[in-house]
Amino acid sequence: MPELTLHVKFDFAASHFLTDYNGKCEHLHGHNYKLVITVKGEKKNDGLVQDYTEIKKIVREHIIEKLDHKHLNNVVDNPSSEHLAIFIWEELKTHLPLLKKVALYETEQQFCEYEGE
Repeated sequence: MPELTLHVKFDFAASHFLTDYNGKCEHLHGHNYKLVITVKGEKKNDGLVQDYTEIKKIVREHIIEKLDHKHLNNVVDNPSSEHLAIFIWEELKTHLPLLKKVALYETEQQFCEYEGE
């Protein structure tokens, strides 16, 4: 049976700074992050790969509540977009077995995608 891909978008705002970095991002600053969670799987008998409501609940509980309006250096070591994408994957992988990809946008022009193992 063919697989289908679902994407669910989230927004959160947070502050951070980068350590061992020489540039403007070494200073405290913030982003209005966009997060896109991708799941992939076969359509079940009910016509769904996974209920969007279930995905939203899981991501809000395990990610958004931990990161929204927080200082990310208190949550993730050296919270670059790369480290944050990996952190998000690790937090979600046991709760979303169909997780395929995490995309984290710092701005509309720059983002990181992670497809963990």
